[in-house]
Amino acid sequence: MEVEARGPCMSDELYAGLERQLVALAGRKNAGWKVGLTSGQARDSMGAGFRPFGYILSERVFSSGAELPFSEPGVLGLENELCFRFDRDVQGDADRDEVIAAFASVAPAFEINEQRLGSDPTPEQRLEDNLSQWGIVIGEGRELDWRAFPFESLVVDLMFDGEKIETVAAKNHIDDHIDSLVALVRTLARFDRSIKGGDLVITGSYTRQRIAQVGCWCGDFGPAIGEVEVVFS
Repeated sequence: MEVEARGPCMSDELYAGLERQLVALAGRKNAGWKVGLTSGQARDSMGAGFRPFGYILSERVFSSGAELPFSEPGVLGLENELCFRFDRDVQGDADRDEVIAAFASVAPAFEINEQRLGSDPTPEQRLEDNLSQWGIVIGEGRELDWRAFPFESLVVDLMFDGEKIETVAAKNHIDDHIDSLVALVRTLARFDRSIKGGDLVITGSYTRQRIAQVGCWCGDFGPAIGEVEVVFS
């Protein structure tokens, strides 16, 4: 796979991890992408400014209210994220305005993660393992003028069986979402990949919890974005 310069924030080991991740995707139907390491303590954990991608399998995209099987305690985790639905292709040199023009809606979502690696995996192993991605649960998409939307003012409440578990504000916690999308476009281009019309993209976690028991989780992004729910049983 021949590409141009890998950039100052991607070592040979990280590059190889992403290459092997794409090899594992071959032959499987891809619904879109995740942008990793955009929030909290994970930010810059593999190098300054490095925002790796992961893929989302079409068979693991669920609508809000979905009922998913409970596994052993702690094997699965969930994170509140925003999900961007694109209705047109995005070129590798797209700027912020072109990226905003390319997505059709934004929805409240959960990313479901799965612990598949042993203790203390290397960054390369984490990338090869698709950054623990298992699936996503998506609420109703909203169509607004996203050019001026104050993403930095969002506050997300995470509830379990009606009890508030966690509240996280976007400010000083998560990267600018459009910057994350632009970073994804640039990184994918190094592997001859791109965002396509119909793709779903999640841009990083607000909340983060392990699934310890059966029950209903709800993420509330406020009136402008809405809520998303998933039940483990």
